[in-house]
Amino acid sequence: MKIFTVGYNRKSAEEFFNLLKQPGLARVVDVRLHNVSQLAGFTKMKDLQFFLREIDDLDYLHMTELAPSEPIFVAYRRRGGDWGTFERAFLSLMRARHIEITLDRSIMDGACLLCGEPQPEHCHRRLVAEYLRDKWGDVEIVHLQ
Repeated sequence: MKIFTVGYNRKSAEEFFNLLKQPGLARVVDVRLHNVSQLAGFTKMKDLQFFLREIDDLDYLHMTELAPSEPIFVAYRRRGGDWGTFERAFLSLMRARHIEITLDRSIMDGACLLCGEPQPEHCHRRLVAEYLRDKWGDVEIVHLQ
């Protein structure tokens, strides 16, 4: 199984959609808690669904079960929390949600986890992919830069 990840910040629409032209990439799984903000630009939910279908012939899913809860998100992003605290809280949340059991593996095979962070190092999309790899054991992770 291959799971891709991508962030849209600091990328033009052209660069972003070209990154998605990967063999085996079948769908974009939006793991953002909020995906309709004007700040999301070309990645607002309805726009992104259209562009993915028209430009790359890709499916789109919004899966909030793969996003941090509002309190975890606020503590980190809006109150200047540290990454280690965020990571521990989010990993605990994924364990509590049992995502390795509740997720349909066929949806995740060829999925590209989408979030805003330009790099995966400090983004929850990386944590989701690594968590699933650790639980499922047969996951290759490809971070699209």
